Amino acid sequence: MRPAKFLLLCLLSSPLFAQKKGKPTTQPPATVRQQWLMHMQKVVRPVLYNLANDSLKINMPVETAPNIDNRNHRTRVSYLEAFGRTMSGIAPWLQSEAGDANEKALRAQYRAWTLKALANAVDSSTNDYMLWDGGQPLVDASFLALGLVRCPWIWENTDELTRKRTVEVFVRTRNTVPVYSNWILFQAMIETFFLKYGYPYDKVRIEFGVREFAQHWYTGDGMFSDGMNFALDYYNSYVIQPYLTAILEVTGKSYNWFVPKFDKISKRYAEIQERLINADGSFPAIGRSIVYRGGAFQHLADMAARKRLPPGLKPAQVRGALTAVITRTLGAPKTFNEKGWLTLGLYGEQPGLADFYITTGSLYLCATIFLPLGLPETDPFWADPDTPWSSAAIWSGQDAKVDHALDLK
Repeated sequence: MRPAKFLLLCLLSSPLFAQKKGKPTTQPPATVRQQWLMHMQKVVRPVLYNLANDSLKINMPVETAPNIDNRNHRTRVSYLEAFGRTMSGIAPWLQSEAGDANEKALRAQYRAWTLKALANAVDSSTNDYMLWDGGQPLVDASFLALGLVRCPWIWENTDELTRKRTVEVFVRTRNTVPVYSNWILFQAMIETFFLKYGYPYDKVRIEFGVREFAQHWYTGDGMFSDGMNFALDYYNSYVIQPYLTAILEVTGKSYNWFVPKFDKISKRYAEIQERLINADGSFPAIGRSIVYRGGAFQHLADMAARKRLPPGLKPAQVRGALTAVITRTLGAPKTFNEKGWLTLGLYGEQPGLADFYITTGSLYLCATIFLPLGLPETDPFWADPDTPWSSAAIWSGQDAKVDHALDLK
């Protein structure tokens, strides 16, 4: 038997793979981390396995919102959506070396799939070559760029031809003029990728993205408006604050004038996010893109993964809150179809909640809730005793600290 096939058989027989056709294993995971890993691989395995085997377009069904605006174009870009968003979520785990023998073997397989998936996505001779031109491709090329920024291991282990092709398709996104909203961070992220890995980059695109939010679009109490007008939705978490965090980290001293202020803003928004998670893991279904499910808490997950939580939030309470969201959103009936692909909805299958731009690929932003898997199992996030999050404490009658708005002077 070939070594690679033997490894895969070992993986499939391990507790982390103990599920079939989207049905949960009858053997519960021993730890919360294993629970997260099982949910994570249930979400992302169909994407990476099929793309690595050049069969994503063959096997991934593309369901579209009932009122989709351009079905043909949305369908064609849905595959890049699935790949880019998956990568942005599991990147810290791929970068990590943590975990027991089963987890390390699982990571080795996912790394191999990811390297092959990237190669197929940028090779015009493959079946799964992606669509890179246009508005939505700019969005999801940036999510892929964010994933590569979050996981240097993938880029460092990518072959030279695939690197060349990746840079070429990223450069093509410069032909798209972004919407005057969070979209300016999509072009900034791609330029940040170029900066991080030593390629020529356009400093102005980064500058434009950072300055608009820093100087014009901060609305107060830890939140930015998404462009000229404020909307009460989750875009501070879907895009704005995680993107700014990654951009500011890579650009270093260039934005020292903004970093201290943003640190206070991002910590305050983490507090707000934690308070939004109800005792049962549900959260307010407000604003557009709500079918991104746990992606609504990318910012809180990112702050935990970076060990940047505010003093008032204990890592273990954030672990509990995010675990509740994962269980609530991914454990609902009909969250996955009979072949294991995500369906349109927040709690199960609810296509009426999907905005006009939503397709199956869009849904994989939910993978970003898994960012703390990049932390080792010895980190307080995983190792500390269970601690109730704010809503769980308050609505069980426990005492808690009062919440106050951020006053930036």
